[in-house]
Amino acid sequence: MNRFLPTHRPALGADELSAVAVVFESGWLGPGTSTTAFEQELQKSLDVPHVVAVSSGTAALHLALDALDLPAASGVLVPSLTFVATVQAILAAGLRPIFCEVDPHTMQLDLDDALHRLSAARRLGHRVSAVMPVHFGGTAGNLEELVALAAQHGLSVVEDAAHAFGSSRNGRALGTFGVAGCFSFDPIKNITCGEGGAIATRQDELAARVRRSRALGISSDGWSRHTGATSWMYSVDGRGWRAHLPNMNAAIGLAQLARLPEFRARRQSIVAHYDAALAGLDTITRVTRPQADVCPFTYTIRVHDGRRDQLVAHLRAEGIGTSVEYIPNHLQPAFQAFHTSLPVTERLFGEILSLPLYPGLTDGDVTRVVETAMAHLTAQPAS
Repeated sequence: MNRFLPTHRPALGADELSAVAVVFESGWLGPGTSTTAFEQELQKSLDVPHVVAVSSGTAALHLALDALDLPAASGVLVPSLTFVATVQAILAAGLRPIFCEVDPHTMQLDLDDALHRLSAARRLGHRVSAVMPVHFGGTAGNLEELVALAAQHGLSVVEDAAHAFGSSRNGRALGTFGVAGCFSFDPIKNITCGEGGAIATRQDELAARVRRSRALGISSDGWSRHTGATSWMYSVDGRGWRAHLPNMNAAIGLAQLARLPEFRARRQSIVAHYDAALAGLDTITRVTRPQADVCPFTYTIRVHDGRRDQLVAHLRAEGIGTSVEYIPNHLQPAFQAFHTSLPVTERLFGEILSLPLYPGLTDGDVTRVVETAMAHLTAQPAS
């Protein structure tokens, strides 16, 4: 029996275990020296002056939006085809999602549709204050055009770069084009902290606000008070949440960060293998394509002629996991107040499928996935 291949899996080893042991032995598990070191290494990697590590990618999105102090209940242009965390963060910040279409070739925010919805909202007298591009699969689409459109219309750009750590555009890291870029380091991302996230920004005041709000609005952190670097007295200077990144998680992240070049190379190699093997199959469209500056998080295809769900079931029966990323949020019961017509997104939802992609996949594993999928798709009639 072949081993089961999940869609995503972290790559953890002795380095991560040793890093956790050092923190464990120190007796200081909360935010501390490892957290600070992780932030500093992320600043170097992203080439930005400020990175604030937080408890999750969702917290990063929420805290970044909250720190911008946008008008209450104003709109945020966002693709519906994203993980629910994106939308929950918008709502948690007291803002309103304006769901938009995505480009079917890239899965990135459709700028023409976003501009149309921006204009329609403003004609109705509704305030729109931000746009949140989602770097699906680790890519960016027409990001420069989006930033220019946002500047023209006075919108803050907050990048949902949860998929995109390790990716760049013309030598500049994704997540550094907007006023803030938000990363996720959950168990399956390009690097993991076990659980964690981060906000990258070039704005001093934004970084200061997020640092305060991640620690319940307290002006000094617990580690500095513990070591005597600051007084035991503290001041609560604004509203906040418990959203810090503990030392233990940061230690895992530091070990993972050192392995990023290895992870990126392996992910790119797997994508190239899939791309070459599936090139002649007319029953699918390859969404993910090899790109030298992308650290790919997903390998996503579109399965045509109503065959997607049959393929999911067949691969599962053969011990191969897949994911549908994602269920459009405008179709979710919790967000019915923001429902709108998005025919392109709904069509894509019936076609998209992500195949296994993680550094631990062997070439034999990838060949197994491809051969199993191709055998099914070439043998089955359209439904």
